[in-house]
Amino acid sequence: MSPFSPSSPESSHPHPSGESFSEAFLNTSSVRDTLPEQYRVHFDELRGGILAFCHEFEIPVETLRSKEDFGKQLASAKIPSERMEEAVFLFQQFEYLVTHGEPLNEILPEHLQEIERVYHLREQYTVQFSLLKEAGILNERNAIVGIDGNEYPVPTLEQIVQRLFERQEFFETKQDQGFTKLLLVPFGMSLNTLMEIFKQFLFDYKERHPAFGRVNPKIPDRSDGSQWDPLSYRPNYKQADNNGDLTGLVYYPQFFQPKNHQGQTKRQILEGKGSPLHSFPGWIVHFFQPGDPANPDPSGFVPLFRRGGARICGEKIPRPDLGTGQTPQMYLSLFEEASHDPTSPDHGESGMTPEDWMMAFMMHLQETGEPLDEYQFDIGAINFLTGAYFPSSDSVPYTMWDSMNSRVNLNDLISRSCGNDFGSRTSIIV
Repeated sequence: MSPFSPSSPESSHPHPSGESFSEAFLNTSSVRDTLPEQYRVHFDELRGGILAFCHEFEIPVETLRSKEDFGKQLASAKIPSERMEEAVFLFQQFEYLVTHGEPLNEILPEHLQEIERVYHLREQYTVQFSLLKEAGILNERNAIVGIDGNEYPVPTLEQIVQRLFERQEFFETKQDQGFTKLLLVPFGMSLNTLMEIFKQFLFDYKERHPAFGRVNPKIPDRSDGSQWDPLSYRPNYKQADNNGDLTGLVYYPQFFQPKNHQGQTKRQILEGKGSPLHSFPGWIVHFFQPGDPANPDPSGFVPLFRRGGARICGEKIPRPDLGTGQTPQMYLSLFEEASHDPTSPDHGESGMTPEDWMMAFMMHLQETGEPLDEYQFDIGAINFLTGAYFPSSDSVPYTMWDSMNSRVNLNDLISRSCGNDFGSRTSIIV
C-alpha cells in the first residue's frame, strides 16, 4: 500500500497538496516554522524517520516531489509488509501534522495512550530527542552511523510504547519500583566519537553556565573552556569498542572472568549474534529510577546511596537500594541470579556501560544543573559500570564527577575491587 493511496486508513483526514508535502521535506524550515514550537521536534522525528526509510530502501528523496513517482518507487522496492505498515504510519502522522498543525495522537490505540501517559513518555522523548539533535549525535535522517558503517535511526516514540505493551506485566512491576526515567543511548556509534561529543557538551554547558564546576576555589573560572579539560580517561578507552574482546570492551558480560565472560563486542551485538538487545538496532532504550522516584516529575537520576542511606521502593515487590561497598563481581552475581528469579526485587536489571553513563550525565546536568555521581562531598558515590568489561586486564569501568578537579573521570579497576565509595546504578532495558 502506498502512503498516498486513497485507500490509506488516514484518507478520512484532509491531505496537504503535493507541493506543500514535498516542501516539508525539501524546504524544511519554512514548513517547520509554521508549526507551534512544541510540535517542531515531533516534525523532525517524523521527517527523519521517513528519510531513514527512503535511505534504507534506496528510494530517492527527490521522488517525494510527486505522489505518483514516489508510489512507483515504493512498488518497485519490494518492501516487506511489516516495514510498509511502519512507513504508512509515519506518513499518516507527518501528513496530519503538516496539515493540521498538531500531532495525530488519536491514531494510537487507547491502551498505548495510557502507557504513554503513565510514563510521561511524550515529554521525556521530546526532551531527549532535542538533546540528541543539539549535541550532534543524530544526522539529518535522525540516525546514527554505527562502527560497522550502517545507519541506525533513533527509535520512535510509538515503537517504544509498543515494546512496553508487549511486556506489560514486567514493566508494571518495575514501574511500581520507580523505573520510569527514559534514556535513549546511541550504543552503535563509536565510543571515541561519543566521548568527543560528551566533552564538547561539557565545554558548551560551561560557556552557558560559568559557575559550573567551581566547587574547588583553587580552580579558576575558565568560562571559555580554553584550558579546562572536562574529561579524563585512561588510554585503554581509545578504540575500546572496536578492538575485539582480547584488548577492548565487551558488553553485558555474565561473569567477570577473562576467558569466560560470555559478553559480546559491540560489533557482535550490532550483528545480532545471540544478543538479547535487538529490540532497537543500534540503540539501547532504558528506564532508570529518576531523581525522586516518588515524584511524577522524572527529572534527573537517583543518586547512588551509600550504606545507611538506602530506600525501599515498590509495593508489589519492594526493592531496597543496592547500596555501596560491594565488588563488581558481587553486583554482577546479584544481577545474574535475579535474572532467573521473577520474584527477585532486582529481576530484569543490569548495570551501565560507558555509553549509557555519558548520556545519563548529559541528561542529568541539563535537567538539574548538577553533575551525576559526584562523590567527594558525601553526595553520591563512584559508579561501577558493570554492563561492560575489559577481559584483557580483568577490569571493570567506573566513572564519577571529580569535584576537586572539575572533571569527569572514566577509569577502570580490577573486578574484585571494592570500597564504601563505590556502587552500581542499574536500569531495565526496553
